[in-house]
Amino acid sequence: MSNRSDHEALILRLRRRLRRASLGLLLLGWALAGIAAPSQAKVFSPETFTLENGLQVVVITSRRAPVVTQMVFYKVGGTDEIPGKSGLAHFLEHLMFRGTKAHGPGEFSAIVARLGGDENAFTTADYTAFHQAVAIEALPQVMELEADRMANLLLDKKTVDTEREVILEERRQRIDNNPGAQLSEMLNAVLYLNHPYRIPVIGWEHEMEGLSADDVQDFYGRWYAPNNAILVLSGDISAAEAKPLVEKYYGPVARRDVPPRNRPTEPQQFAPRRVTLESARVQQPSWIRTYQGPNYAGPKRDQAYALDVLDQIFSGDSTGRLYRHLVVEQKLAAGARSYYDGDRVDLGSFTFAASPNPGVKLEAIETAIDQEIADLLAKGVTDEEIARAKASLIAGAIKARDSLMGPAKTLGTALAVGLTVDDVESWPDRIAAVTREQIDAAAKSVFDINQSATGLLIPAPGAASSVPAAAPQIPLGGVTP
Repeated sequence: MSNRSDHEALILRLRRRLRRASLGLLLLGWALAGIAAPSQAKVFSPETFTLENGLQVVVITSRRAPVVTQMVFYKVGGTDEIPGKSGLAHFLEHLMFRGTKAHGPGEFSAIVARLGGDENAFTTADYTAFHQAVAIEALPQVMELEADRMANLLLDKKTVDTEREVILEERRQRIDNNPGAQLSEMLNAVLYLNHPYRIPVIGWEHEMEGLSADDVQDFYGRWYAPNNAILVLSGDISAAEAKPLVEKYYGPVARRDVPPRNRPTEPQQFAPRRVTLESARVQQPSWIRTYQGPNYAGPKRDQAYALDVLDQIFSGDSTGRLYRHLVVEQKLAAGARSYYDGDRVDLGSFTFAASPNPGVKLEAIETAIDQEIADLLAKGVTDEEIARAKASLIAGAIKARDSLMGPAKTLGTALAVGLTVDDVESWPDRIAAVTREQIDAAAKSVFDINQSATGLLIPAPGAASSVPAAAPQIPLGGVTP
């Protein structure tokens, strides 16, 4: 199963799903006229209920087609591992497909395939998710499968040993053979001084090699419980239709005590960090800088909404500052973008990244982006930029309703990191309410060079002639796979 990172597979946030889509003319008209979007705007209009065993259930009804997406989110991820056991959450994600007493190894995936559906899973720093998409009449069968492995996973040494080799090979392919991913991993390790966000979700290789069946069983027993999970159903079903099925299949799963998520906090940072990675696999140099920042679930959530708008101003589309200034006007970069990630249990991050045009040095890219940040801090943003950014984000939120997987991911992610359904549903109103003063204050708080890490990815001598592969892309988001 895939272990996708926040910047890769977890583009789950409704505010970014279709951010580069064309703007809704009505929304744009409101924004440019300085008029806020209608109050009490709704995004998905979900229904919710909770079982006696603590399982939280969210239902998003869409009658467009007789299909449904089921997602189960467990509120546990890479940052909840015991020190020295990195990669354990992702390892367990893999082993969840290795069978129970009722369904043998590989049977889960085989049954879903026979039903004409598809399924997968992913692990992040803060949560683990499993999902299936099937015809509505097949929902009872996939519910039975998912509920079964919530409580009845079977593990033995042979299975664990075999799957350990799978995750080690996954690390070699996705990290060790990818200089961009290697740089991102090293950058994270210095961006966070104390918080476990510094540890890769896939794990450090030497620690992955020592993960045992007992380690996995203990982790499973500690965290995988209905009262630590969220079930999201999105598709041709209502809450009234879903509740009897959910009670039948998930209701019998016993709740268990789940420990608190005690995590260390970050100390004050006094100096910026830099990482340079030189590799023969690199043909195209890249530059990246990530700042620690606030998250949506934390005490500075007002800054989070402001940073979303600012992110859109920097790189939302072809009118974004980075593309317009670095790519079009100065012709320094082949590409330049920003990325704000606030969907975390703890700290968020704001990232800039760019690749230079041929003949342009990385120093010129860094100077240009430093100037963009300096101009922002000195002059702020314009009313027109704010209006366009809001219109684009709100239009994207409306269009996010069009899929089944997107709404399920968005709501499941929000609840898994400590937000509420209302936080998701009121998101357009909160974006519409962001002021220039809030954006200025957020920028001044976050863009402190001492709370940043800068990475340079450069070709080794002779790389261009010896390695024909395309240049690796540096992922954004502050978390490595």
